[in-house]
This record gives sequence, structure tokens and C-alpha cells, in this order.
Amino acid sequence: MYAHRSIDGFHAALDRGDTACESVVTHYLEQIGRRSHLNAFVDTYPTESLERARALDASRATGRPRGRLHGVVVGIKDVICHRGHRLTAGSRILADYRPDFNATAVERLLQEEAIIIGSLNCDEFAMGSSNENSCHGKVLNPLDETRVPGGSSGGSAAAVAAGLCMVSLGSDTGGSVRQPADFCGIIGLKPGYGRISRHGLIAYASSFDQIGILATCPADIARVLETIAGADAFDSTASNRPVPSYSRNLSETRRYRIAYLRQALDHPSLDPEIADGIRRYIEGLASQGHAVAGIDADFLDHIVPTYYVLTTAEASSNLARYDGIRYGHRTQQNVKDLDRLYRNTRSEGFGKEVKRRIMLGTFVLSAGYFDAYYGRAQQARQRILAKTSLIFNDFDILLLPTSPSTAFRFGENREDATSMFLADIFTVYANLAGTPGISFPIGKHRNGMPFGIQALSAQDGETTLLQLCKSRYP
Repeated sequence: MYAHRSIDGFHAALDRGDTACESVVTHYLEQIGRRSHLNAFVDTYPTESLERARALDASRATGRPRGRLHGVVVGIKDVICHRGHRLTAGSRILADYRPDFNATAVERLLQEEAIIIGSLNCDEFAMGSSNENSCHGKVLNPLDETRVPGGSSGGSAAAVAAGLCMVSLGSDTGGSVRQPADFCGIIGLKPGYGRISRHGLIAYASSFDQIGILATCPADIARVLETIAGADAFDSTASNRPVPSYSRNLSETRRYRIAYLRQALDHPSLDPEIADGIRRYIEGLASQGHAVAGIDADFLDHIVPTYYVLTTAEASSNLARYDGIRYGHRTQQNVKDLDRLYRNTRSEGFGKEVKRRIMLGTFVLSAGYFDAYYGRAQQARQRILAKTSLIFNDFDILLLPTSPSTAFRFGENREDATSMFLADIFTVYANLAGTPGISFPIGKHRNGMPFGIQALSAQDGETTLLQLCKSRYP
């Protein structure tokens, strides 16, 4: 039986002959089968992944240099294109769609000899914080199956936490990597906007979306990030700045200038036990010699409304292309005109939460309300960006909670859209500002569930965040 600790440890075991890619893939396929009730995977690729594992074992036997992710078993969120494989984005409107190209992130995984074992369940079009909005059904939290795994990358987090793959890719538009990582007790990194190409990522809100990485140790995240990051001719928003050697830099130690948001720790929505745990962690950082200071942020309560006005506006535009004409679901009802075809197709194909956000986005973009909502939200975003820049002039790291609570129970917030939106109060900030953000566990609540802390840095500060996280994993 294989027990994953790190990619480096896995490669060392391969070198010693203690294991082989084929046996490891077999192990993961068996585990996926045993825990299929978690509903973390939409599809698995047993024949393909085993054939690839055998080919890698044969290649290694010849002494050929191996790729950076040789034999690493990866799951990818069901919003990331993988050539010839079903991609639904958790929606009926994309039923049986199969892309004819790979996302850039997937292409780079495969070039470095990773093994993609399957696609992972998610909230429809990545819209949700609980993974209850998927057409494939809800994902269970492997730590407590009565609770949500978080969203929208709930399948990605649950699969790693349950030991169904070594690492996974998710997407993060407002916390969809960091919040499920928090709920499932693992690490989730959202790189800065543009660090990883969005080519082949199904768009939700294009100026917010970013592919992220989930794993159980920071070294694995560093290895995957340095593999898939970098410039891309297919994505003009991808950063052209050089990609650091995150793995090599991970072992460096230094003293940081660390700030934390006072308003976040005193916010009425934050569970008192989580607040106390974060304060203890901050005190520990100060005792280790880091310069730690509390700062005020008068914009915290403006973050969620700004985020939801802008993201729903972008979603309304991005999802207009799903009309049932070229691909995906098309209504089977007998209709007499094109308008009715569109109406029926989209009514049948989209779920409740997606419809809610499309309608809200269409409203804020409408002629009578554009300036009052969308225009003012853009102004608010610019002010938040300016204030964030000032913070990182003085500090290396900004700390705040990942989520106001531990993983909640199924159905607890589903009928209360406002409560669900407010659960994102601490994570959407990084997406508004485009900064890197990481969540990693720091404690366990009395209810038995883990909770973590979120760290943000200036653009291109992923190394700093990974080094801070590494201090929790000696």
C-alpha cells in the first residue's frame, strides 16, 4: 500500500526500486473505488493512466532523464480542458463536451511526465462555496461526511485529503482553492493573477480566475507551480516574468515583516475559537523573531459587494456563449423560433446558482444601472488595489482568516444566498487585488474539524508564502 508523503519522497522510492508508477496508479484507482461515495471524481481514466504508468516505468529502466513530475498522480478540476476527455464544468449545459485541446497547465503537466488520473467534481461553473451546486451531485468532506468539502474546488480538496491522488489542480475566482483546502485540512495556493496561464480554463470571471494547486505539503505545491507557471502565447494575461525555482527557494529561511488585519480578527462573523487560534499563531511568529504588527483596513466590508458585482457581470458575459447551438445541451422540446430555443436550452441547462449570478450580472450591466453598480464597483476595486499596494510597501505578508467557520453541514447555508456569499469575506480580497494567497492548517476546532490561516503577499510573492507555509512542515 502506497502512502504519499511528498513528490521528492516518491521519486526517492522509485530510485530505490521500492515502488513503481504502475503499482502506485493501481493503488490510487483502488482507493478511488473504495471511496467513490465521496463523489470527488467526475471521471477516472484507469486504462490510460495505467498505460502511461507502464510507459514511464519502462522509460526509467532505460536510464533516460525523468521529468520533474515523473509518475506524479494528479487530479484536475472539471473546468480545465484535457484533450478528448469529458469536460462539463459541473453543468448540464456542457453535457458530454470533449475539448480538442489541452489547457496550458495540463500540457505542461504531461510534458513533465505527470499522470492525470481523472477529473474532479466542482460547483457548476465554479460558482459556489460548498460543492452542492454540481449536476453530478455533492462532494462529501472526507474528514466528516456530514459536512461540505468547500467550494468550488471541493472535489479537488476532497481527493487530496482522502488520499485519492497526490496533488490536484483547482481554480480560484474568490477563494475556491483556499477555502476547500481549509475545510479539508490541506494546503491550497492561489498564485498571483497571470502566474499560471488561463488558456483552457472554463471562464467564470476572467479578471479574477486563476488556476491553483492543492496538496498536503508545500514542497509538492512548489514543484507543481514551477512546472505549470510561466508565459503563454495563448494567454495575453499570463505573466512574462521569469518563473523562480520555488523548490530550491523553499529551504531558505528569513525574518519577515508580517501584518494582520485587526478588523478581520475582530469581525463578528469569525468563529471565536478560530480567532483565538490565529492569534496564538501570530504570537508564535513574533516569538520566532518576525516583525508582526496589526493594521487597520477600512475596506473589509466593501470587499464582498465589490467582488459580487464585478464577478457576476463578467459571468453574465462569459456564459452568454452557452446557447446549445455549437456544443453541449440543447432542449428537446419542440420550439418554433430561435429565441425560444435559447430560452429553453439555458433554462434546462443551467442550475439555480448559475442562473442567479447571470441575472444579477445582467442587471448590474444594464443601461439604467451600469454606472450605479458596475462603474462604482470598478472604482472600489481600484481603491482596494491602491491600499493593498501601500500595505505591501511596508510588509512582506498579510495574514487573515481563510473562512469565518470550519466546514459547515450540508444544507446549512444553501437557501440563504447572502450567508453563502458572506462566507467568502476573507478570500475574495486576494482575487480583487490579484495577489497570491495561500491557506494552510494551523489548528483543530472543538468540533473536530481543521481550520487554517490565509497569507497574502505582493505580486510574484509565491516564494514568500511557500516559505512561511514550510515553517509549519519541518
